[in-house]
Order: sequence, then C-alpha cells, then structure tokens
Amino acid sequence: MGYPRPVRRIAAVLLLALAAGAVVRAAAERRLPLDTIRLPPGFRASLFSDEVPGARAMAVSPGGTVFVGTASGNVYALPRPADPAKAPAVVVIARGLHAPNGVAFRGGSLYVAEPERISRFDDIERHLASPGRPTTVADGFPSETGHGLRVLRFGPDNWLYMGIGVPCNVCVKADPYGTIVRIRPNGTSREIFARGIRNSVGFDWDPATRELWFTDNGRDWLGDDAPPDELNRAPKAGMNFGFPYCHGGDIPDPELGKLHPCSELTPPEQKLGAHVASLGMRFYTGAMFPPEYRGQVFIAEHGSWNRSRKAGYRVTLVTVKGGRAAGYRPFAEGWLQGERAWGRPVDVQVMPDGALLVSDDAAGAIYRISYEDPR
Repeated sequence: MGYPRPVRRIAAVLLLALAAGAVVRAAAERRLPLDTIRLPPGFRASLFSDEVPGARAMAVSPGGTVFVGTASGNVYALPRPADPAKAPAVVVIARGLHAPNGVAFRGGSLYVAEPERISRFDDIERHLASPGRPTTVADGFPSETGHGLRVLRFGPDNWLYMGIGVPCNVCVKADPYGTIVRIRPNGTSREIFARGIRNSVGFDWDPATRELWFTDNGRDWLGDDAPPDELNRAPKAGMNFGFPYCHGGDIPDPELGKLHPCSELTPPEQKLGAHVASLGMRFYTGAMFPPEYRGQVFIAEHGSWNRSRKAGYRVTLVTVKGGRAAGYRPFAEGWLQGERAWGRPVDVQVMPDGALLVSDDAAGAIYRISYEDPR
C-alpha cells in the first residue's frame, strides 16, 4: 500500500527543495575554485557559506552560531543548522554601522567593535531576527579609518581586549594609538596592555601559558622583502614592541630609528612574510586535527598590495614548543594563482567540532577546513 497522494506531493516538494539547494551550493563551489586550495594530506576545504559579503572577523558561541563582522557596515549571524549537511542560514543582525569589524561573544551577548565604540547585543541568539538597539559599552576611541578596523577578544582574565592601529604608514602618535587596550566587560577600568604596535588585526592566548600572542602588520616602502610582518608574544602588561622606531626586531626605521634603538624594544616572537598582511590568528584548541596541530597557531594572511610580486593570500602555521615559536610554514595555499587572487583570507576560527573556519572578504565567503585520516 503506497502513501496518500498529498503525502507523496509534500515529499516530492521537499526532494525538489533539497535538490535545488544542492544545485545552488554546487554552483557556488564552481564559482569559487576550492579545488585549487592546497592542504596537507587528509585535510579538505569546503564551502561553509558564500553569502557573507565582506566577511572578516569571526566569533562563535558555545552553541555553534558564527558571528561575522565586516568593514562595510553589516554584522552577520550564521546559526548552527539542525541538519549538519545543510549550509547555515545567514541573518543580518545589524546594518549601517561604522566598519563593525570586531566581534566577540560572552555570556549570551555579542560585542561589536566600530572604530570609535564597543557595543553589546544582549541575549542575541534568541533575537537574531530582531536584536533591537545595542547598548554602548565604551566609546571615545579614535575614529580614523586608516588602520581603524578593530578586533575584539575576551582574554582568560575575562577582560575585553581591542587593538588600536596608527592612522599612518610610519608616525609617532600618542596613546591610545599603536596599542592593544583592555576594558572590563561593562566598559570600566580601561587601560593599555601593550604598545609599539602598528596595526594588530588578530590576537589570541596560548591555552597552555595564557599569554597573549598577536599579529602586527609591518610598515610599507622599505622594499619587497622588508620589513617582516610579526607574530608577537606579550607575557605581561606594559611591553613595547618597537613601532615606529624598530621593525621586525632588528631594522631601525630610517627616519625614527635613532630615537629608540632596537635593543630597547621587544623583538617579534616569529618573523612572518614581508607585506603578507597577517591578520586573524588562533591557537588550535580542537580535537579533529592530528595531535601535532594542537596548541599551534594558524594565521590568515590577507595578501600584499605593494610588492612587485604578490605574497600572502594563504593560511600559515606557526609551530609552538615550550611556549615559544619554533617554525613558520604555509598550511593552506591557492587563493593566489600566479598574480591573480580569487580570495583573501581574513580570519580563522576553531569550531566546536574542531574544524577550522576561514573568512574571505574578497569572495564574501567562509570556508571550512576539516580533517579525515587518509589511511
């Protein structure tokens, strides 16, 4: 005995909808040549979403909702789908903000950083469709757009950290420019944690030592191969990492280097590629990847704009041993084909299942890097 005709009709509609979704997803993957992304054996890059225009900094809730900031004014949420085989829906939870690049999640609330302020959307996962007006947590930060995109992260001390870049290539600017600041989640007790930083657009804490590590973009116009971008380590507050007087730990600035020698300042923990635009970074804390990747640093390199030949446009890996950097190598490459880039990685985020997300503001996409033992 077969199913009644209405049931068969509903089943047919559902099958057509699933097939249509699969066709759309396949078309997106053809538009974005994921097969050109080169990874170590056992790793695979797939499309998480291609409906996040200008996707930049990411944060994830314990429930698996991915929040995404942009430079263009929107903030997005991608709730975890009930069916893991389906792509997440994309919800615009804020529009028309001033470059809301930074996002952080804590205690049910989403914190969003514009250049001049930090705002908070409370109980956000229950109100994605209509989050209402946010509460201002702190304001009065510099509003310049040059190196003005903020990154927000909660540290293991429960303070909220934010980078404040300098609005120039090389210049001397008073605090809070060129710093990483921290505040209490309610906006009180604002203080500077680290100085001498040109523009940090990514930081995280070593899960073993609880020390802050952060990327920093090197200055321009010292040639194709100098100075390096930096991965820095700040085990305590009050350290100075050299900008604008010293670059890469051992290159005095040609104009300002005489004011403070490199020996007075903290060198980078790891020199990165010159002009690769190292942005988002994360320690890998998941369990999906092989054991040798746990506790290591993934860095999104957005890619150069002023080299004679392009560099970056990839995800790199900094190995860590005994709390110190011990190596630097490519992990995921292929967004750059010759001198043409079809994507630009911005941020990396470890998901609850251990997969690694990579945002791409050029393609308006987020990729999912997973691992299966090839044996």
